[in-house]
Formats: sequence, C-alpha cells, structure tokens
Amino acid sequence: MDTSKLPKMLYGGDYNPEQWDESVWPEDMRLIRLAGMDIATVNVFSWALLQPEENTYNFETLDRIMDMLQANGIHACLATGTGAHPAWMARRYPEILRVDFEGRKRKFGGRHNSCPSSEVYRTHSVRLASKLAERYKDHPALLLWHVSNEYGGDCYCDNCAARFRLWLQRKYGTLDKLNEQWNTRFWGHTFYDWEEIVPPNALSESWDGGDRTNFQGISLDYARFNSDGMLECYKLEYDALKAHTPDVPVTTNLMGTYKPLDYFKWAQHMDIVSWDNYPSADTPVSYTAMTHDLMRGLKDGAPFLLMEQTPSQQNWQAYNTLKRPGVMRLWSYQAVAHGADSVMFFQLRRSVGACEKYHGALIEHVGHEHTRVFRECAQLGAELSKLGDAFLGARSDSKVAIMYDWENRWAIEYSSGPTVALKYVDEVHKYYDALYQLGISVDMVSFESDLSGYDIVIAPVMYMVKPGVAKRIEAYTQNGGTFITTFFSGIVNENDIVTLGGYPGELRGLLGIWAEEIDALFPGHTNRIVMNESFGPLQGEYDCSILCDLIHAETADVLAVYGQDFYQGMPVLTRNRFGSGEAYYVASSPEASFLQGFLGELCAQRGIAPLPGVAQGVEVTRRVKDGRSYLFVLNHNAEAVSVDLKHGGTDLLTGASLAGVSEIAGRGVLIVEEVR
Repeated sequence: MDTSKLPKMLYGGDYNPEQWDESVWPEDMRLIRLAGMDIATVNVFSWALLQPEENTYNFETLDRIMDMLQANGIHACLATGTGAHPAWMARRYPEILRVDFEGRKRKFGGRHNSCPSSEVYRTHSVRLASKLAERYKDHPALLLWHVSNEYGGDCYCDNCAARFRLWLQRKYGTLDKLNEQWNTRFWGHTFYDWEEIVPPNALSESWDGGDRTNFQGISLDYARFNSDGMLECYKLEYDALKAHTPDVPVTTNLMGTYKPLDYFKWAQHMDIVSWDNYPSADTPVSYTAMTHDLMRGLKDGAPFLLMEQTPSQQNWQAYNTLKRPGVMRLWSYQAVAHGADSVMFFQLRRSVGACEKYHGALIEHVGHEHTRVFRECAQLGAELSKLGDAFLGARSDSKVAIMYDWENRWAIEYSSGPTVALKYVDEVHKYYDALYQLGISVDMVSFESDLSGYDIVIAPVMYMVKPGVAKRIEAYTQNGGTFITTFFSGIVNENDIVTLGGYPGELRGLLGIWAEEIDALFPGHTNRIVMNESFGPLQGEYDCSILCDLIHAETADVLAVYGQDFYQGMPVLTRNRFGSGEAYYVASSPEASFLQGFLGELCAQRGIAPLPGVAQGVEVTRRVKDGRSYLFVLNHNAEAVSVDLKHGGTDLLTGASLAGVSEIAGRGVLIVEEVR
C-alpha cells in the first residue's frame, strides 16, 4: 500500500454499528466527522450476522453500513469477520474447536477458538472472504482489507497432529533426518513411523507450563508449524480477496512482540503492516518505541499502520488507568514518529455490554462530544488534517540496526537451561533503550536482512545461528562494519543442536574468542565488569548479571575483565579486528550506564551523532522523504523542558520557526521540517 498517495494520514478506528440500533448511526456519523476522522474498520466480528446458518448469507446490514460510510466521506477498512466462528458451526462441526495445551477440547466461546488445521474452518472462512470481495469489489468506500483480527494462540488437536506430521515430512523428507536433527536417541525417543509423532504439549514433551521442553527440536518445529498454519489461513483469505480486488491492499493487525507468530515471515504476505499498540501504564516508553520500530522493520523500513490503540483506557489489565491529558496525542505522534501513516483507535463508540464495555472510545457511554476524550481526539484530528501528506511514506535514516528473530526467541525460552531469568525481548530492549536514551535512531531488522547500509549492527543473545547468517555477518564486518553480539550467542543451529568446537560456534572466528562455561547468576546477584583502560566514557567498574560466559581471547583484544568469583580476571568485553571492521563480544548482561557509555562511544567513533533535541524524558526521531527531513520531538515529561534543536526549522503544527534552545510543553510535541 503506497500511503504517500493518500491526501492525508488516515485517522479513525474500529466501528461496530451492527451492535447498535440503526437510529444511533446518524449521530455516530456526525461525531466521527466532527472528530476529523476519515476511516472506519468495520465487520471485524460479524461472521454470525453475515452467515446465520450454513447455506444462508445476509449482507443487508453491511450494505447499509458501507453505503453510510461512503455518504459521509469515510473510507472503509473492511474486515473479513473470521476472527470468531458462529455458534452453529461449533455445534455442527465440533472438529473446528481447538484443543488447548493441557489436552482439553474447548467449547464454543471466546474468539480465535477455531483450529487453524480444520478444513471446515478454512473452507467457510475462505468462502466468506470471497463473497465479501465479490460483493464490495467496486464499492467506493473500500480502501483496505482487514483479514480476521489479532491472530494468535495455538491448538493441539488431532487435526493439527496430522497436519504437523505432513509439515515435518515436507521439511525433513525422512525419519532418519528428523531423528538426527531432533537428537531423539536422547532418552530413547527414536521415531520409526511418522504416526508416532505427537504435538509437544502438557501430555507429552513440555513441562514448566510449556515454557521449557524435553526436546527443543520438536517444540521449535511445532512453534514454526503453528505460526505457519495460521499464516496459511491468512493467505487463503488473502488470495480469495485478491482474486476479486487485486488492487486493494490487504493487511491483518499484528501485536508487536507477540511470541507465537513469526511476524517477519507473515509480513512477506501483507501489503502493509498494521499493528495494535496497548502499552500498560508501566511499560517503558522506549519499549513502545522499539516495538514501533520492529513493526517498521518487518517490511524493511516501509511505513506501517497503527490499527488500534485506546483513546483513554484499556479494560483487560489489573489496573486500567486513564491516559492523562495529552498522553493520547503524545503516544499517537510517537507511532507517527516511528513510521506510522495512520492513527486509529479501538473503538469509536464504547460497547454497551460484554467484556469491552469499559474499554475507552471516541464516543463514551454519555453519547455526546462534550467529553475530555472527544475534545482531545478532535484536536488531534484537526492537526492531522493540517499536516496533510507532508511526511506520508517517509522512512528512517538510521545507521544502527538491531537484529531480532522470533525463532531465536523460541529456542532460548524453550531451553531447559541455563536460567529461567533470560528473556530475549528484555535483552534486546536493554540495547535499544541505551541508544534511545542517547538519541540514536535504530532500525529493527531480521536475521535475513541486508546489513550493508548500517555502520553498526547489534545482535543481542544470538543463541541460534541459522544457515548462512554467520557468513553474511562476516562479510558485513569484513567490509568495514561494526558488529556486536553478547553472551549465550552462537550456541546452536536452527534445530537447537549445539555447534561443537567451542562456543560461540560459527561466530568464533569473527569474534576471536571461545567460551568453555556459562555461569547462571541467582536473582539479585551480580558480577563486575572492570575496564582495563578507558573506552570513551567507560572507566572503572560496572555491574553485570543473569549469565556470565567464561571466555578466552584468541585473536581478540580484551577491553574489560570480570571483577569477582573464581573467573575474576577473565575477559568480559572483547574486540576483534576483522577485515576492515571489528566485532565486539559482551559476555554478560551489563547495567544501563555501561551500555550507554559503550554504544555511545562506538557511535561517536563512526560519526553517528545524537539527534538534536535530546533531553531527559524527551524522545527524538527523524523521518525522511524526497530530500526533506522531519524531526519529531516528544516530551514524555509532565513538565516543560528546554531542548536544543541546533539549526532547527519550521514546526509544522504551529508554523513557527525554531532554532537553538526552544521550550517544549509537558507532554508536548514538535514536528520540525529541518533546515538542510
């Protein structure tokens, strides 16, 4: 989807008029337009309404909704409605229902309760998508297709077991190859017939609530199979839509760092990435920023859509606090600053009943525009109209990348050792947060991404090294790049089989080290990083925790050593010259001040300067388009802050010329078209 061709940034959200008497609809239209909105996501959970029985379809209500949107100048993000199957389908075809991790077959209820391997579900969902596309292919309101909704969960039923065996046969070809890659001679688990393989759930190979497993190989493959199976369901609907509307973009709403689905693989089949942003009140602002950047990275830096956020409060957390005045606007612009070409909400009118009746909305239960939330939304709508298409389609110009991989996360967190304290996303965020605090922009990239455009590439906890990845990183470093990786890296291949010959396996030559042991520290326990000499601002000692690799330098320089325990004096930070570049190894998880000093020095060495306007609690990003650059300065403090904008430019929100030291209000936003 080329968002740069839109007249302005899309603004709107989820709208469920079918849940209300039609007498309410005209007032909804008045209020939605009053708020400056121009897109509505409709039909998300309407399967039961559209198909009341197996051979009956009824589109009369949806026809009126689509016509109403068109008459009021509102685009339709039209969903296929397949996120929750009708009750009659569960009663007539019980095989459609999922079996949970504990082996229990579910009843009708909830959502995403359809087995992705069920031929009944696949047939009926594709048929519905096809009928929708055929009916609305020429409707002038149709702008975007939205397949299902927030795909997720898993299933362990007999349908999935059978399809899993076929998936394995395609991957491995023979049982001998599968037994080798799963190391099934351990515990005498050798398979002699494909039918002997069962899903790894609580009844078979998994333990500790599913977080850890006896055989990582089968659990990894089932995670891949589960992600691929749901992707197949999405692709079937995608193809049905494209058969009738080849030029209408298709998406589905993702959920950030959601663990079960490999979004890099999914993004290959999405015309534009969209995602739902629901941070809790205590989510670090930098974590949300990282997730936006990850969503941008799914399609190599292309802009994405913010499909959902709440305008005020959520409803499913333990404590659903209100967004304080200004926060909704601030967080909306944070998404835009990191690559969003839309601002959209769930929901436009607050539900009258069921579990989302206390989830915030543009139109609250009082039913009019005289609310704080509506006023804030209308203000944002006016600003987005004023901004027009200024930076639609604009991209990042980052020179630093962080590598991220879902399969690597699965492998780390399914492992039965060395510690349950190691959480992949948290370690990635530590490095991201250090750069965020420094005002250095970051791209989140996959293990398969082209690295040549980056001066610095960081791969925290690269436990799994997939085929060809080590060679590509070597080539990147050989050609002058700076590569950084950390403890517990280079340990296994793509099937969780250890690479022999000393850790970090295939990365050993690049890093110039080998590791013989890995020490797991108890919660609250630390070791020390002792600098051998100053490295930029780094000097003296710093805490480190979680894991400590006991490494030996081969060709690498030792920049810091451990300060205590029996491995006191062994290397903890090394640098290896490799071709025209250099590769660093951080053998433990350091405190934040160390990472800021370390990464800040590397950026300084490569001439990567912080963005102007950086201050405590102030986030700064840049988007570029057609030779123009747009600086986003976001004050996450409740109080006003002075920031140095250097050469400055024009604030697109006010028209004011800014340069040098300027004040930004508490929770305020500056969008500056920079002077070049």
